[in-house]
Amino acid sequence: MSRARTMQAAYIDQVGGPIRIGALPVPRPGPTDVRVQVAASGVNHVDLFVRSGAYRTHTPLPFVIGRDAVGTVVEVGAGVAAFAVGDRVWCNSLGHAGRQGALAECAVVAADRLYRLPDAVEPEHAAAVLHTGATAHLGLVREARLQAGDTLFVEGAGGGVGSAIVQMARAMGARIIATAARRDHDWCRDCGADVLIDYHDDDRYEQARQAAPAGIDVWWDNSGRNDFAAVLPLMRLGGRVIVMSGLRGSAASLPVGPMYTRDVSLHGFAISNASASDLAQAATAINRLLAAGRLNARIGATFALHQTDQAYEAMAAGKVPGRIVIRI
Repeated sequence: MSRARTMQAAYIDQVGGPIRIGALPVPRPGPTDVRVQVAASGVNHVDLFVRSGAYRTHTPLPFVIGRDAVGTVVEVGAGVAAFAVGDRVWCNSLGHAGRQGALAECAVVAADRLYRLPDAVEPEHAAAVLHTGATAHLGLVREARLQAGDTLFVEGAGGGVGSAIVQMARAMGARIIATAARRDHDWCRDCGADVLIDYHDDDRYEQARQAAPAGIDVWWDNSGRNDFAAVLPLMRLGGRVIVMSGLRGSAASLPVGPMYTRDVSLHGFAISNASASDLAQAATAINRLLAAGRLNARIGATFALHQTDQAYEAMAAGKVPGRIVIRI
């Protein structure tokens, strides 16, 4: 691999255009970069936003797509001391802000965005949880300042981000109330949810109130409903709300009164904007949970690199229950 001049990659040659699979030059690392032979990558909705141009970011063409890379170091820049050839590593911040993506036989990663993969963890397992795990950490730690003993209300807990939130919050010592489809209740319970509510129930917020009579400390809605009028009255003084709807969330009115009287704060963030320092802190937590077997995902399908377009079509259509992984 290190002597090859070209590699196979999944890329776009125009924003909004189709995914192409073909040969591109093997990238060479700069002085503070590392070249990784990629073994597996995850499929994320944000990749669709970048590819379509809906999420405006620098995309030098041809642009390799894909956020998460798990693999092995094959070359290090002259100024890199933290990694050596043969190290098993991962990164979850490629494919954005001019950084070429992960869906290729090789990817160049800045050393400060690269982390070691725990010994016992398989690449495909890691690829399924890196993006969601980092999102959960940023929201719970940096934004919500979750503390042991807090009550967390997670809506849409059955999906990738939702289940990562539940697992990470459980590790942090929170009490967790979660909504999910009934078919996902066993999975959410395995992840660590204390109380499960069917999100189809008309009285789901009354059930949440009964489960948390003293109030909710943190509300994280992954469903896109953003029903502030129903949930804000359930929150405890000083509660925190995490808004996480991607580009698909429905418009919602914000009742300022209940926020004002309860000192509730509203937090929105995108993992794409996280600093290298933020991501490194998340990586430490992710690796600790991975090594302990406490950060898991349901892998619904695995595709090969030449099937990348099919993988994204399946995700966009909601055809696969669980995370989608691409094996390079």
